[in-house]
Amino acid sequence: MAIWKRLDGKVAIVTGGATGIGEAICHRLGKDGAKVVVCGLPADPVAEVVGAMRRHDGTGVGFEGDVSQDEQAKACVRKAIDEFGRLDILVNNAGTFQTVADVDDFPVEDFDYMTRMNVRSVFLMTKYALPHLRKSRGVVLSTGSEAGLLGQPSCAPYAGTKAWIHAFMRSVALEQAKHGVRANCVCPGPIDTQWHDVGASPMTEKMEQDILDATPLGRRGTPEEAANVFAFLASDEASFITGALYFVDGGISISRGATGRDVPEDLRHAPPGHLELEHSKEGLEGKEIHRLAS
Repeated sequence: MAIWKRLDGKVAIVTGGATGIGEAICHRLGKDGAKVVVCGLPADPVAEVVGAMRRHDGTGVGFEGDVSQDEQAKACVRKAIDEFGRLDILVNNAGTFQTVADVDDFPVEDFDYMTRMNVRSVFLMTKYALPHLRKSRGVVLSTGSEAGLLGQPSCAPYAGTKAWIHAFMRSVALEQAKHGVRANCVCPGPIDTQWHDVGASPMTEKMEQDILDATPLGRRGTPEEAANVFAFLASDEASFITGALYFVDGGISISRGATGRDVPEDLRHAPPGHLELEHSKEGLEGKEIHRLAS
């Protein structure tokens, strides 16, 4: 009996696709039948992810470049068209989080870098993908954050970039509906990636504990749990969903106080995953990490 693949015949680009949640998205879309352009920076394990997809009967090609730069964003979209002849799904997942500091201590150069990687990349990729997505009546998905809704102390610029993405995607949804293009945000909360790995990220132990205490489910999510939502929103099953913010945050965006402390230990375990991920705790290598929070 044939196995139904809900993204069969679709072509996707996933930026930030070689590490963290991005790696999981690439594998999830691939298992659902999509052909995937795995986009990452030259230092990212792009080739390794493409190789792993192929070993698991997925179809992927790599693109190494900085899509916050105009010509690189154009080239990434061109890669999808040259390789597969069409584009159905754009996942704007690339971004950075390298500094924790109160606003008056936040380095201007770090603000500029974060804005370029988190905001400019989303704008450029969406701009150059839209002509092709109109032809396929495709979908734009971007990685937002619960921080973009709630704000985040000592991470105000990061939260600001995510709030911009939320507003941008909802505006794109309104603007492009007449062309048959949908646009939505997936908004992760605490996901078990390097960004929440104390010692390898700018997060402090106190910040991490405060986040877990405020998460009603009492644990971090997995990259696969986030990727599953991207796959659903990319599919025709979500054909009447546009302009939405889907929170994959264990309930932190509705939390009132330290509700996570009330979760018994036997309920704090993530469900077993099905994706073989090798780079979920990577992505910040080579970036200067700053912890300047007061």
